[in-house]
Amino acid sequence: MPQAVLALGTAAVTASGWVWYVPALADLRAGADRPLSRRDAAAACVSGWSTAGIVAVLLLLAEAWWIPCAAAVAGALVTVGLRIRAVVARRGEAREAARQWRELAGSGRPLPGTDRSRYVVAALVGTGLAAAVVTAALRLAAGVDDTADRLAAVTAPAAVLGLFLALAVTHTRMARRRARTDRARPSRQGRAGTP
Repeated sequence: MPQAVLALGTAAVTASGWVWYVPALADLRAGADRPLSRRDAAAACVSGWSTAGIVAVLLLLAEAWWIPCAAAVAGALVTVGLRIRAVVARRGEAREAARQWRELAGSGRPLPGTDRSRYVVAALVGTGLAAAVVTAALRLAAGVDDTADRLAAVTAPAAVLGLFLALAVTHTRMARRRARTDRARPSRQGRAGTP
């Protein structure tokens, strides 16, 4: 009986994992249209989930525990091997891309800058959520007696969160404006230097 329950649980988890293995199957089907690292990562994903499915079937069919355990270990080894291969391939692709960017930089073109504004926006939104929760907790700890207190307990956290969201939107707009002006500068200089 314990094997049947474990098989049912493993099958349910495997069936719910379609959000990972269906896109991985699409990457594998795309073939050479995807980088090697992405195809290896997709193969690792598919092998991991298929191992779970095989283990679920073996738990139902085999009476000995060692058979599904051996299948799980073998599948895990294959999955880990493919994942390591994907990481190594990704590092090689990153080195090749960096080399190509260095060659482009040597030809007088500027390197693309890294955009860190998304981290600032995430920090602002996270801080706003935390501040709103603290504000609500403090309002509720002070006591809610009448309708005005209830209204203040709702509007104060909303106002705090709204303030931080406004800051995040403002920062995003400023970052986009800055990026547009940075992109426009080299093209103007290039036009001025041409005869």
